[in-house]
Amino acid sequence: MGTPLPEAPRPRGLIERLLSRQAAVLLARNTVVSCGVIGLNLVLLWLLVEYLAMDELPAAAIAFVIANSFQYAFGRAWIFRGTERGVASGYLYFFVNAGIGLVITLTLYAALLEYTSIHYLVARIIVSVFAGLTVFLLNATLNFRQL
Repeated sequence: MGTPLPEAPRPRGLIERLLSRQAAVLLARNTVVSCGVIGLNLVLLWLLVEYLAMDELPAAAIAFVIANSFQYAFGRAWIFRGTERGVASGYLYFFVNAGIGLVITLTLYAALLEYTSIHYLVARIIVSVFAGLTVFLLNATLNFRQL
């Protein structure tokens, strides 16, 4: 009789992974980066609306795409460092996820602008919380596979 082999670690479910210390660290890093990115997004939105006289909705879409390119760079280098996903495929997946975030952003943003008297920049901040968490979860689980 030999020494018994150690048991293989049991696979963790999604909820357990989302409630882990690793998820908290990734979310904290993502929050730091996202705050900078939303700041950039808001400055771009303000410039497009106030100085180029663009309508708020297309301006929000343009600002979103530009700011999210920076989000990918920081996400890959710091938030989800060590990912095995290739740079090009990661960028593609990131923008698919960002597209989902954009749909959420524009839908909720349009609703807030249409049905409330909330200032367009405040509405954009509110919407960013919901879209940002969705995109974080998609990237953490499906794209960079860190959770």
